[in-house]
Amino acid sequence: MPWLDHYPPGVDWHMPLKVAPLYTLLDDAVERFGELTCSNFLGKTLSYAEIGEQVERATLGLQRLGVKKGTKVGLFLPNSPTFIVYFFAVLKAGGTVVNFNPLYTVAELSQQVKDSDTELMVTLDLKVLFDKVEALLEANCLKRAIVASFPALLPVTKAALFRLFRSKELARPLASPQREKIVLEAEVMAGAGRPEPVPIDPLKDVAVLQYTGGTTGTPKGAMLTHANVYVNVQQVAAAAPDVQDGVERVFGVLPFFHVFALTVVMNLGIAHAAEIIIMPRFALGDALKLIDKTKPTIMPGVPTLFNAIMNHPKIDSFDLSSLKFCLSGGAALPIEVKQRFEAITGSKVVEGYGLSETSPVVTFNPLEGPVKIGSIGMPLVGTVISLRDLADPTKEVALGEKGEICVKGPQVMSGYYKRPQETAEQTVGEFLRTGDVARMDEHGYFYIEDRIKDLIISSGFNVYPRRIEEAIYEHPAVAEVTVIGIKDKKRGEAPKAFVRLKPGVSVTVEEMFIHLEPRISKIEMPSAIEFRDELPKTMIGKLSKKELKAEEAAKGNL
Repeated sequence: MPWLDHYPPGVDWHMPLKVAPLYTLLDDAVERFGELTCSNFLGKTLSYAEIGEQVERATLGLQRLGVKKGTKVGLFLPNSPTFIVYFFAVLKAGGTVVNFNPLYTVAELSQQVKDSDTELMVTLDLKVLFDKVEALLEANCLKRAIVASFPALLPVTKAALFRLFRSKELARPLASPQREKIVLEAEVMAGAGRPEPVPIDPLKDVAVLQYTGGTTGTPKGAMLTHANVYVNVQQVAAAAPDVQDGVERVFGVLPFFHVFALTVVMNLGIAHAAEIIIMPRFALGDALKLIDKTKPTIMPGVPTLFNAIMNHPKIDSFDLSSLKFCLSGGAALPIEVKQRFEAITGSKVVEGYGLSETSPVVTFNPLEGPVKIGSIGMPLVGTVISLRDLADPTKEVALGEKGEICVKGPQVMSGYYKRPQETAEQTVGEFLRTGDVARMDEHGYFYIEDRIKDLIISSGFNVYPRRIEEAIYEHPAVAEVTVIGIKDKKRGEAPKAFVRLKPGVSVTVEEMFIHLEPRISKIEMPSAIEFRDELPKTMIGKLSKKELKAEEAAKGNL
């Protein structure tokens, strides 16, 4: 473990990690910093004490509805104080949170509800959400639903204006044919008294059923225990010792239903008693205005977010100087994006790495220390990474060689829900197989090469799409790029690049090939380059190779 000799000052890989019920993160913040702002949602703020009181009442209401140890409760919500309240209330009642993507279709929701055994769903009275939940109730897919008021989350004036001018966007739960299965939040919160304490075994009891596989295949529910997530918050906090309790403001633009935002925005923010500035839906112009106005100090994001911000045509008109620290995850961070964003904002962008099955963070780049361009950093405290042979995962590769990242640590899931076979296939000994290919240098820093599933076998050689993407990103006219493998008569398989250019510039395919010639080998050279106005993305903003592969498959190219 060469990283042990190169950990930054003040960070101890061997530090003891506390294990506790996940909801105690909020309890501790309420006790220590109750008067401080917890959530800032479209201008309406709630203190930690106020959020804590709502959680207590919601917990009691959930228990009256029959939520107990092991009950699966779905959150079908945008980023909002409601998400925070019910996340912790479900845990306090002894239940398990199941996160649902607000953009899912009824068919996708139905599949996940059935797979997860979700009994109760929490949502808002926005038609775009409620209508889907109503359909699930009608199909007897769900037993009950709790419906909270969206206007009630807004400042008084904004709430009145919303009801006046945008009332068509609101559902009428009381008039629903499924009314007997619907509980209004006001009813949940109405009871007097305190909830019954539920004994929690943090090492065994599942806090979150986090569905994974949105870009790679059929989603599976990763069982994350209270200890998994609680420990991961500590691990990330240890990697950023300069973050201060009760001082920071975290920009919450990433969707909370995704495990990256769940841990690094919401739970880490609460652990530090930070003000969480919540955006319910991402819109670039609105995000920049909100950063300018609310002055966040920390912003977790994904590469496409940082890329979009620095390419905004009026970026110079916004003050982003409050940002001190930005954590990039979810996808590989192109070197050019990191350097340009830091130059524009003056903040430090640190790339980490993780996956749903690890709660999610696995590696970090030290805030203070050597900047190793293109590295995802070193393993977090208490975490071991072993690079395994791609042909035989029982064997480790030599230093500097490429191998599959396999992870061991207290943040690793207990398994996939109701999928023992898939769980067994995803492990080798005590290690979780990630499907990602990397190499390690002599200091214990890791460098992602690509995903095994994205690897292109061209004329018998391994071709890594990320290397081609990095070369294309070096062209000053390129805004976004992603590379996939397609059929090729000569090479068997060959790379194809999809490129989005910056506004107001033009580049020909021939010019792009000329740009690539000195940068990559002939075997890595794309067989085709396609320019597009937009590239498909997932809900969290990752470029979606899955959609592009589906398009090419429909053409018979895969």
